[in-house]
Amino acid sequence: MSQIKEDLLEVVQTVMIPEVEAYIDDLHEIIEKGEQTDDNMEEVKEMEDFLVELQNIVQAIDENKMDDKQAEEVYAKIEKLLEESEENIEE
Repeated sequence: MSQIKEDLLEVVQTVMIPEVEAYIDDLHEIIEKGEQTDDNMEEVKEMEDFLVELQNIVQAIDENKMDDKQAEEVYAKIEKLLEESEENIEE
């Protein structure tokens, strides 16, 4: 497996998926308390869809259905998301 695929697999499995799952859990807690808004309900759907996309990335790498160029593109997008998330936290 190429280095970019290993890097992508690591960031998806150790950072992205756990963070998305934790966020979904937080949203479900809000819903269970009856404090949800329409935005929360939409966020749950979007985050669950995003989780499926992340799982598909892992599967594509595991099954060697993603080439290095695709892996680089996805990795760059994830890096950008992480940077934006970090900037939002700092604000």
